Formats: sequence, C-alpha cells, structure tokens
Amino acid sequence: MQFLIVSGMSGAGKSKALDCLEDLGFYCVDNMPEDLIPQFAQLCMATKSKFEKVALVTDIRSGLTFDGLFMALDSLEKMECEYSIVFVECSKETLVKRYKETRRKHPLTKDGTELLAAVEREQKLLEPIRNRANYIIDTTNLSTGKLRGELVNLFAGEQRDHAMTVNIISFGFKYGLPMDADLVFDVRMLPNPYYIAELKRRTGLEKPVRDFVFSYQQTLDFMEKLEDMMSFSLPLYVEEGKTNLVIAVGCTGGHHRSVAVAKELGDHIARLGFVTTVGHRDISRE
Repeated sequence: MQFLIVSGMSGAGKSKALDCLEDLGFYCVDNMPEDLIPQFAQLCMATKSKFEKVALVTDIRSGLTFDGLFMALDSLEKMECEYSIVFVECSKETLVKRYKETRRKHPLTKDGTELLAAVEREQKLLEPIRNRANYIIDTTNLSTGKLRGELVNLFAGEQRDHAMTVNIISFGFKYGLPMDADLVFDVRMLPNPYYIAELKRRTGLEKPVRDFVFSYQQTLDFMEKLEDMMSFSLPLYVEEGKTNLVIAVGCTGGHHRSVAVAKELGDHIARLGFVTTVGHRDISRE
C-alpha cells in the first residue's frame, strides 16, 4: 500500500497536489485529524484491495505543533505501515503574491498578524515536519501541469504512461479542424484512394484502402518519422503534466488516408503503453 502524507506551506499547492494524486488513483482525504490517522491506516490495510494508494493532507490548520502528527507516525511504524511524507513549499515572495492575488486569508493572520510575518512564522512551525519529509517539492516556478508532472514521476510507477490519455481523431480538412486538437498532421500529400474507382466508396478502415495507402514508400517513410516523433514526445508530455493529448490526422474528406494513418498511429501509441482511443469524425459524411 502506498500511504502518503502531504504537508507544507499554506498556499504552496497542497490542494492542487492532492487533486493530481487523485487523478493518479489515490484515495485522498484533506485535513484528517491527526489522532484518526492510525485508525484510518488500519482500515486501509484491512481492506487493501480497495485502498492500495492513499494520500492525506495535514497542515497548520490542525494546530500550531505537530506533536500529534509525530505520535501518529510512530503508531504507523508500530503497525508496520510504510508511509512517505511529501512537503510542498515555495518562496515567501511567491506566497505573499498568491495571497494578495486571491485575497484569501492566511490561517495565521486571524489574530491580526501581517501576511509576511505569518508566512515566516508558519515556515518555522513547519520546520520539524519538513526535516522528516521524504520528498520536498518547490512550487515557486511550477505551473499546475508541471506539479502534476513531478508527482507522476514520483508516484505513478509502472502506471506512468497511463497518466495521460491519447485521443487520435481522423478528419477532413474541408469540414474544418477539430477544435480540441493539440497536434495536427496533414496527410493530403499521400497517394489518394479517392481516384481509384473500386476504392472511392470505401474507407481507410477497410483492408483494400489501407493496403493501397501503405503500398507507397512515402507513406511508410512518413509513418516511420511520425511514430519516431511520438515515441520521443509522448513521455515529455507526461512529464509536463499533460492528462489528455488530442492528435488530429487530416486528409481532404476524412474517409481514406487520414483514417488509415490514424488507425496505424493509434496501434503504435497503444504499443508504447499509453491509454489510446481512435475516432473518425468525418468517416460517415457523404
């Protein structure tokens, strides 16, 4: 069982980190009382098949000391429950800027303390848990996507490639570009089955059309370069924190070349281990 305890500076991105972990299949609980952590861990261990990955957030809202948390961690160790602490932080200047922009109240300004002083005070209070952290993530210069990429690299494990879904769409240029496309590839330079009488009314999903398109060396060369590009770039999209990538492959009408190439590309990306869907937007148009 993966048991993560997420802590860190208020405003540094703990909630966003929890959202990302939830996307990675973790059962997430925000601000669980410290004295309930051992009982919750015991429940998770007893129902291991249901709670294989768990993440909890604990922070300054729970109190001004972490004695209770450390007692809970001691209990986890006695239970032989392996855990990791993820500490999320960022620079004081960035935290002050974020609070100014969002107009949220820092939890330590309720007694009238100025914002910068509250941030500095929280930093000192959190030092003991930071010192025990297994992972420290500085979000000063991280977008939400980059933060997700960091968490994917740390905790996705063998499921890393499953952290991003690749949707491939064939389409016809004469009907317009797919609005949600991240990458667009134009295959109108490939040999066109439309001008072969017996292939004109068929689609790229049918073997005769597919065989025609891929009987030309330029198609094979194009696919080799396209597949090489995907093998190189898709892991980088995962690292960037991309959750869904839409690849559009277009020909003139969206019946023949784009359909055949999209299916071939989808097979290649699926072999790389990514969750892949292939759709054909214009295949049924007259």
